[in-house]
Amino acid sequence: MNGNTPYAGRPDVSKVAVEDLTTDQRRQLRNNVADIATLTRKYLPDEYVVGSQVSTSATGPQATVSVRPPVGRPVSAGFEPDAGDLSDDNVLIEADERDEVARGLAASAALQVKQAMQNKVTPTAR
Repeated sequence: MNGNTPYAGRPDVSKVAVEDLTTDQRRQLRNNVADIATLTRKYLPDEYVVGSQVSTSATGPQATVSVRPPVGRPVSAGFEPDAGDLSDDNVLIEADERDEVARGLAASAALQVKQAMQNKVTPTAR
């Protein structure tokens, strides 16, 4: 049965590729993700590398913001808009949600550093 359908994935999900988005929808998705990356950078020191990407997953467009801390594992947050969210006049990611995601990413990245540095730094005072 593989390959007998016009989409690769579950039968109840229709695939929307990034290329199928209008120019305004694509711009809005990229701008929303770039806003999250910018907010995340504001919460972290310069040693943290923050990046964003818009790509196509098996179920449609996917936006990802990633943070690579100076030590420890990278953290990321992903967003897949539904086909109903992709109208030209609809805000894909609300401002308060973007801020919440940015704070969560910054906190997770800081926690990764703390966990990686655990017991490797001697305290300067007691």
